[in-house]
Amino acid sequence: MLLHLHIQNFAIVPALEQDFMPGFTAISGETGAGKSIMVDALTLLLGARSDASWVRDGADRAELSAEFGLQDNPAAREWLREHALDSGDECLLRRSIQSNGRSRAWINGTPVTIAQLTSLGNRLVEIHGQNEHVRLAESSRQLNLLDTTGDYADTLQAAATAFEAWQATHHRYTELARGAALPPSEVEFVRFQLDELEAHALPAEQVQMLEQEHRLQSSSGAVLKALDECAQLIEDDETGAAAQIQGALNQLAPFKDFNSGFADVLGMLNEALINTREAASSLATLGSKTDLDPSRLQQLERQLDKLGDLSRKHGVELDELEPVRDRLAEKLDQASRFDELREELERECAKKLSDYAQQAAALTAARTAHGRKLAGKVQKLMQELGMAGGRFLVEVTTAKDAGPSRQGADKVEFRVSANPGIEPGALSKVASGGELSRISLAIKVATSDASARTQVFDEIDAGVGGDTANAVGRLLKTVAETGQALCITHLAQVAVRADQQLKVSKAAQKNQTSVGTAMLEREARVEEVARMLGGTVSDQSRAHAREMLEAANSTLQ
Repeated sequence: MLLHLHIQNFAIVPALEQDFMPGFTAISGETGAGKSIMVDALTLLLGARSDASWVRDGADRAELSAEFGLQDNPAAREWLREHALDSGDECLLRRSIQSNGRSRAWINGTPVTIAQLTSLGNRLVEIHGQNEHVRLAESSRQLNLLDTTGDYADTLQAAATAFEAWQATHHRYTELARGAALPPSEVEFVRFQLDELEAHALPAEQVQMLEQEHRLQSSSGAVLKALDECAQLIEDDETGAAAQIQGALNQLAPFKDFNSGFADVLGMLNEALINTREAASSLATLGSKTDLDPSRLQQLERQLDKLGDLSRKHGVELDELEPVRDRLAEKLDQASRFDELREELERECAKKLSDYAQQAAALTAARTAHGRKLAGKVQKLMQELGMAGGRFLVEVTTAKDAGPSRQGADKVEFRVSANPGIEPGALSKVASGGELSRISLAIKVATSDASARTQVFDEIDAGVGGDTANAVGRLLKTVAETGQALCITHLAQVAVRADQQLKVSKAAQKNQTSVGTAMLEREARVEEVARMLGGTVSDQSRAHAREMLEAANSTLQ
């Protein structure tokens, strides 16, 4: 539920703070007062694309933030936990738009991407625009609407998983068909390459050991000389490091009890002597293991030269020859067993396709069942919206030649007849724009999940009046019964049904325009409804407004 909205330097709004309450809130005001600016701000906070035009003239940036309560929204809470952005029962969205068009976004104080903002926003708010019925006429949107409102998410996932399993097997089959059926001449060439690699290729760790041994053999003369000279420097009886350290120890030993400083130095010299003698022992060991062997050096050079030739031939490093060998072996094996592998993959493809067809059929059945229930709800709402005798159908069809897909093989079409005696036709072919708008509202009401997300209706009641306007008000009230609905409206019949009414007004002062909002108390609401009835407020319009408000309240009791 939306709790608070903050707007600063956005469009024509210098600053605006507004709290919101549960239930149905009607948002009214004069044309051009700035009612839709709040919806625009909310849309940007939910991840819509921004640009510099939203920043108020003369300002460096626009600042937007919205606070939401999450007590009744498990989907949003789960999303926040999964992304390590959880902050208890409330959530704060913030977005800053710079005058150069760049924007930044935060969720609970943590910087996030616009994609993340959109993903969470879809779980917090559902916005219904004035011309949404145009998009609702698209077949893909109808399919998505059916799937997102149906209770068959597991069936959808099962169909997608079965499709991916078939797709992976089919890809393997295609790769086999493209690369495994080698002509005899190529088979012989691959076998020659494989024999060559099997004779000479080594695992990466053995190549490294070979190169290390070659470096040692190449430098063994210099190594032996260095080891001998080092041993002399350490072990010479008179000038060696060990003898020198021992002499120093002998000189200082008589004074070790004079103070702690002498004892410390003697300790360090003793440690140095031990380390020096250990170093001498290690030098001797290295010398015994270092062997100058010209024949071994020649052998290593021949082996590395051959590996070098092979690495250049196959375009890889020396330590990458073994994987090349394995790939050639697999290629040759596949070529020799091509028919066997092809038949095996054909059987596997057929099995996976059969599994997919079974899951797709289950998805079709789930969609059909949900479509039937949805159609019944929408058709009932159409009667309330002034289309007595109107019919609504959700038609789920499966093309026989449709290939496998992640979404199954179904096509969904909403079919409508707004008048009795006329066969239902495609939603996109409904003649009257007003009827289409009302049918769209019925669909929105039938599919809305008011207990989870805030529902925002932006002048969706445009073009209706009379009893139909009363019905729109009743429906919006119904949507908000267990949650929250906000509706920008010009209709008094809709406004009086609201639990509370928010008035938006615009004022010009010198060279500055300001936009203000006020949650109307009883008498102020009477004045606003009277204005909505006819523009000019009079005692008669006030009396009418008061009567409508009282009638709406008594109906709801």
